[in-house]
Amino acid sequence: MKFKFPGLKILDRYIIRKFLGTYLFAIGLIIIIVVIFDYVEKIDDFVELKAPWSAIIFKYYFNFVPFFINQFSGLFTFIAVIFFTSKLAYQTEIIAMLSGGMSFKRLMWPYFVSASIITALALVLNLVVIPAANARRIQFESQYIKKKKNVQFDRHIYRQLTPGTFAYIRGYSGITEQAEYLALEEYDGSSLVRTVEASNVQFEPETKHWSAPKYIVRTFDGEKETFTQHTKLDTLINLEATELGRVQELIKTMPIHTLSRFIKQQREKGSDMIAIFEVERNQRFSYPISTFILTLIGVSLSSRKVRGGTGLHIGIGITLCFSYILFGKFAEEFAKGGVLPPAISVWIPNILYAFIAIYLYKKAPK
Repeated sequence: MKFKFPGLKILDRYIIRKFLGTYLFAIGLIIIIVVIFDYVEKIDDFVELKAPWSAIIFKYYFNFVPFFINQFSGLFTFIAVIFFTSKLAYQTEIIAMLSGGMSFKRLMWPYFVSASIITALALVLNLVVIPAANARRIQFESQYIKKKKNVQFDRHIYRQLTPGTFAYIRGYSGITEQAEYLALEEYDGSSLVRTVEASNVQFEPETKHWSAPKYIVRTFDGEKETFTQHTKLDTLINLEATELGRVQELIKTMPIHTLSRFIKQQREKGSDMIAIFEVERNQRFSYPISTFILTLIGVSLSSRKVRGGTGLHIGIGITLCFSYILFGKFAEEFAKGGVLPPAISVWIPNILYAFIAIYLYKKAPK
């Protein structure tokens, strides 16, 4: 006995099956090609650093694939819609549906059901699965890919602890959890009033303390500087080792609830990187939602039978899709640069292309 979705007719199930089937086929085909090229590029590192096959397959590629699917899910959706719908139009099946009394609005129903399934999958991947996969993938890359070794931490790290208080850390190692140099700087407005400086600093993950055999304190009063030496630095500062990682890598390994807490924490510290964090959080929702917009554009564009057939539809569709991705990258940079609030900038491509989708929908054959 076959299960039937409530409210879906035979034609609806046919369109959903073809849509999702084409989507999965496109993903599978591209993933095979990308994995082959990626493996050829990295095989020298795998051999030289003696990466086990189990680690290559399960720790790297099993975590690389969800990341790749998420990056290009919109493009895969668009290609699936364009390819399948233009084929229906070229074979005059859409004309037959509309001539039989089905409205174009009703024709969109199974497409939007399919888009809902893809969007739900993308949200689960974006909010929960991919951050954990990114953490495992980055860990593998730091161990078995030469150009990725020791990239988790910058050589020079500068972080704001509270308004007016900054920490400078040089040469931090995530393996030994030691830093070559630590300086805590206190400012009154734009004037430096006090620093605490130490070498060979050790971070204790359990106590969150930073310790060193000795340290110096420098105080500034106008042009006058006071210099004192001390032993056994043991201080608790509002900075954990996880915050020292490169920002772009760190936030991509956080599930949505962890990212939200991290943003709140950094906002309380007065961090100047809030825009970058907010861009990441908003993108995790905006990209999946774009599935509906790209689906509407794809169906409206490819449902008309034109000279040039499927190839013309795919060419126009891919051009529109890549322009959406490019525009999204520009909007992202505007948000990171402080030109626009991230909550607005990240969603602008969706808003703009929603208007394009509505226009194409009105021009579609009825």
